[in-house]
Amino acid sequence: MAVPSEFTTLDISGTYVLNKSQSDDTDEILRLQGVGWFTRKAIGLATITLSVKHYKDDDGKEHIDIGTTLTGGIKGTTENRTLDWNRRTHEDHVFGSVIGQSRRVKVEDVESEFLKNGWSQDTVEHGLINAYGESDTPKSGLSWVANQTWGFEEIDGERKYVRHVDFTGSDEPSPWLQRTWTVRGRTFGLPVEGRFMRRTRHLTAPWLLVLLSAVYIIGVAFFSRAQSFQVPSDSFIGCTATYWTANDGCGLDGQSCAPFSNTTFDFRCPAQCASVVLQNPRTIGNEQINFQPLLVGGGDDQSTYRGDSFICAAALQDGLISNSRGGCGTVILEGNFTNFLPRSARGLTSIGFPSTFPLSFRFSPSAPFDHCIDMRNEALIMDVFITFILFAFLRPKPIVLYWCLVCIGFWHVTLFSQPRSNPPDLADAFGTFLPALFICYGFWRLAIRFVLPIFSTKMPLEGAVWFLGPYWVTILTNLTTDRIPINRLTAADIKAQPGGLTALIIIIIIVIVIVINQVRVIRKTGWLPHYLFWYIMGGLVTLVLALLPTLNLRIHHYIIAMVLIPGTAFPTRPSAVYQGFLLGMFLNGAAAWGFDSILQTAAQLRRDAPLGSDLPSFITNSTTFNASTPFQNQTIFWSPIPDGENWDGFALLVDDVERYVGTALNYSLGALQAGIPHFFRLAFTNSGTAGDFTMPATLWPNGTWVDPLPGPS
Repeated sequence: MAVPSEFTTLDISGTYVLNKSQSDDTDEILRLQGVGWFTRKAIGLATITLSVKHYKDDDGKEHIDIGTTLTGGIKGTTENRTLDWNRRTHEDHVFGSVIGQSRRVKVEDVESEFLKNGWSQDTVEHGLINAYGESDTPKSGLSWVANQTWGFEEIDGERKYVRHVDFTGSDEPSPWLQRTWTVRGRTFGLPVEGRFMRRTRHLTAPWLLVLLSAVYIIGVAFFSRAQSFQVPSDSFIGCTATYWTANDGCGLDGQSCAPFSNTTFDFRCPAQCASVVLQNPRTIGNEQINFQPLLVGGGDDQSTYRGDSFICAAALQDGLISNSRGGCGTVILEGNFTNFLPRSARGLTSIGFPSTFPLSFRFSPSAPFDHCIDMRNEALIMDVFITFILFAFLRPKPIVLYWCLVCIGFWHVTLFSQPRSNPPDLADAFGTFLPALFICYGFWRLAIRFVLPIFSTKMPLEGAVWFLGPYWVTILTNLTTDRIPINRLTAADIKAQPGGLTALIIIIIIVIVIVINQVRVIRKTGWLPHYLFWYIMGGLVTLVLALLPTLNLRIHHYIIAMVLIPGTAFPTRPSAVYQGFLLGMFLNGAAAWGFDSILQTAAQLRRDAPLGSDLPSFITNSTTFNASTPFQNQTIFWSPIPDGENWDGFALLVDDVERYVGTALNYSLGALQAGIPHFFRLAFTNSGTAGDFTMPATLWPNGTWVDPLPGPS
C-alpha cells in the first residue's frame, strides 16, 4: 500500500496491507518452510495486514515488533526483532523453530544485488532493515534461509513499503524419468514417473499395506521354519566346525577331543561355506596356511580328511553338499590315519600331511534328513521383491516405508543371510533389535527424513533404484564385500592379508572423493560450520579413546554407518545412495555381530593368533642330531627355562598332537612310528597353560633334521 513521504526506515511504525498483485507468489517458499497445504491456501486467499511498532529502548537499541492479522481478525505470526545482529531462537506456530537476527545496514554492505537495488534515496541514506532468518534444523527438521531487506520504493508513481526476500530452501532434485525437452519449437517428454504414479494410485490404499504386512509376516514365519526349525538343532554346524582344535586345545594325546573312531554324526551345513577361511596362520606339519578353508587330506580313494579339517568345507569339496544350498550328511570318525593326501576339487584345495594323526573322518553318501536345503536365496528374492513393491507401488508414508526397510533388513540378516547361530537365537536377536530401532530412529531424525520423502513420494521408481540397490548391497555384506581383502580395520589384519593395504588405499580415496562432494553440498546450505564442529568434536573423542592404555580402538562397520549418516541429510541423489548403503551396513553389523565394543583388549582382537610370549629352543639341531643312531633310540633335547622367567614347564607337540607336558628337558622318540616324517613344536607352560609354540622342527625318514624357522607358529 502507498505510504506518506515522511515514512522512512528510521521509523516504520504503522499498519500495512499486503498488495498481492504487486508481490511474487509465496506458496513455494511457504512449502519449503514446512507450512501445510491448507494453511498455505488460507494465506493465499486471505488479506494480510501487518501492524508494526518501531521504537528504541532505554539503552538506545532499536526494536521492531510486528503482528500479522488475516481476514476476519485471525491472528497470525508475531515477530519481535531487535536490531543488534544477535542470533535469537523463536518458536513460531506457523514456521516452527526459527533462528533470527536483525540489524540496520548500509546498502553498500549488502552482497546480494536483489537485496540492495531499487530503494528510494532516503532509504539508501538512512540504511536498510536487514532481517535474517533460518530454520532450526535439529528441531524443525527443515533446512531453509530467508535473508530480507526492508525499506521504501517508488512503484507505479507511489511510495510503497517493500520487503525483498532472498530465500534459499533445500534444493530438491527433479525426477530423471519425468523430463521434457524442447527442440526447434517441439516439446518432447519422458513422463514415466507421473504416468506410473497415476496408474498405480489405487494401490496406495492403507488397507493394502496392512494386508501385505500380514501376508509377509506369515511368509517369513514359514520360510524361517523351513530354513532352520525342521532339523534337530544339535545337527546344525557352522562353516568352521571341526573335531580337533589348534595346538594343545585337545589336551595331552588329544583326550579332550575323544572318541577318535567308531562314531557317526548327522550334520547340516549352511550355504556359502567355501568363502569362510582361516583368519590367522595355522601350522600343519611343516606348512603354514592362512586365508583359506582349513582342509587337510581328502585325496585318497576313500576321501579321508584329518580331524582338524573344516567339516563343511570338506563335505563341499567331496561333493556331498552345495555351496549355494548347503546340505546334510553323515560324518564317520575313522581314528588313526597316516599320509593324508592333498586334493583339489570343486574350487577348494586341501594340503597334505605325510605323518600320522589320531583322528580322521570320512563321509557317508546317505542323507540323514529331509529338510537340508538352505533357503536364503528364496528369502532374498522375496524380501527384495517386497521392498520394491513397498517403495514403488504401495508408497506408504515415508516414515512407514523407512521402518519397513529397517525391520525387513534386520530380520533378513538374522534369520537367513547371516544368522549368529543355527537355528537363530531369537531371544538374542530381540535383545539387539530394540536398541537397533532406537538408533535407527536417530538416523531418521538426523538425516533420512530430509531425503527419503522426496524420492519416495515424487519419484518412487528412481528412488527405489537409489535407495534399494545400495541398501541390499550392504545388507548382504558377507557376500558383496567378500572379495575385498580386509576382514577387520586393524593394522595387524591389513598388513597380514595380501592386498589389504592396496584395498584400504583405494577405499580411502573413494571415501575422500565422497566426503569432498558432501562438504561442497553442505557448504551451499550454510551448515558446514555446524557439521565441522561436531565431527571435529567426535574426532577428538575418538582420539582420546584410541590413547587409552591396554585397549585398542575397533571401528566396527555399524559404527562407521552411525558416524557417516548425519552427513547425508541433504536431498541429493548421492545422499540417497549413501543413506541406502549406510542403513544396510548398520543393519548387517547389528544383526550379524551385535553391538561389539568400540574398545577391545588385545586378547579379544588376537583370536587364535600367537600371544607374543617367550619361545623355548631345541638343543637338538641339524648339527648335533646323530642320524646313525637307530630311530627307536633317538632322543631330542631342549634348553632349560632361563632364570627369572615366569614359566614352570614345557609342552611338546609331535605331529600337531600334544604328546608331553612337564619339566623334563628331553623326549624319547621310541614310541613314534619309524619311516615317516615327524614334526616337533615346543612351548613354555605356566601352571599347565602353554604359551606360543615354536615353528616346527622336522625329522625326515632318512635321518635329516631341519631346524625350526624363527618366530611362533
